[in-house]
Formats: sequence, C-alpha cells, structure tokens
Amino acid sequence: MSTEAVRQPQQDRSRATRQRLLAAAIDCLAELGWTGSTVSTVAERAGVSRGAAQHHFPTREDLVTAAIEYVAEERLAHLRQGLPDLPPGRDRTEFIVDTIGEMYASKLFSAALQLWVAASSDAQLREKVVPLEARVGREAHRMTVEALGADESRPGVREAVQATLDLARGLGLANLLTDDAKRRSRVLRQWSITLDAALS
Repeated sequence: MSTEAVRQPQQDRSRATRQRLLAAAIDCLAELGWTGSTVSTVAERAGVSRGAAQHHFPTREDLVTAAIEYVAEERLAHLRQGLPDLPPGRDRTEFIVDTIGEMYASKLFSAALQLWVAASSDAQLREKVVPLEARVGREAHRMTVEALGADESRPGVREAVQATLDLARGLGLANLLTDDAKRRSRVLRQWSITLDAALS
C-alpha cells in the first residue's frame, strides 16, 4: 500500500475528529455557556481524549476561535439551505421569513449568543467575534435580498429587509429562556404580510 493511501484515511479521521470537536463546542456553548465550555468538557462531549483535542486545538483560545468561524459558516449554510427557489408572492415571502426566524431560534444562534456575551467583556475575543458577526450579517442580508428578489433601490426596501433580520434576532433572544415558538410563529406570519406589501 502506498504512503499516500495510508495518509488519506488518517487525514479523513483527523478531519472527522476536528468536526466532532467543533460540533461539540457548539453544543457546549449553547447548553453550558462560555464558562462551561472548557477543552475537557468539549473533548468529553466529542468522545475524544483531551490529548486528541489539544492536538487539534492546543488552547481553549484556538478551540473557541475555530468554533466561532464554524458557527458563522454553519449559520450561513443553514440559511442558504433554507432559501430554495420559490415563485414570487406571499408564500415565498412567508417561507423566507420563517426560515430566517428558525435560524435565529436554532442552537447555532444560542452558541453565537454565548460568544457575544463573553466577547462583551473580553477584548481579545471581541476582536475575533466582531468581524465574523459583521460578515454573517452582510451575507445574511445579501442572501435575504436575493431570495426575496427585493429591489433595494426602492425607498424603504433595504430597511424592511434589515428589519426582518433584526426582528428574527430579537425573537431568537426571547426564545433563549423559554420556548417561544407559538408567539414567534404568529409574529413572523404578520411580519411576512407587512414585508410582502413593502416589496410589492
């Protein structure tokens, strides 16, 4: 067997271990918060030894930095998957608004929120979180505009799209302490009618 053939399964295992650690970091952040998300806790959740975790992420800072990027990418991927090509009209608008609402009610947003809170009092962490959040915000806005087929050159349209994202984020915050699904669904349904009128 060639050296390359041996190396490939090792690389695959290494990638799989890294992905498990990042997914476990998200779970820990969402469920245990910043202080509870130690390297040991994440390693245990991922089913790997602390040594294996530190091979991939030598420090908690390395793990959290990678988790921040992972959260950002996963949130954008989640949004992309949820915005298929639908015909224009109220059904399309309602689907898109619901999709955005679900993104901000997800575990990924809970994990991101824990990072925001920690970053508010940690300058080093804030330096990493702020640019990534700005990128997620810009990309989420761009994808929403594209999915809605919105013409932002028209007065008020850009603000209506941004209000959709801000509303969903606020509802996601409300969902953090209690299951707010029923109220969120009603609010988003009403907002989709308002948004559809603004876009028409």
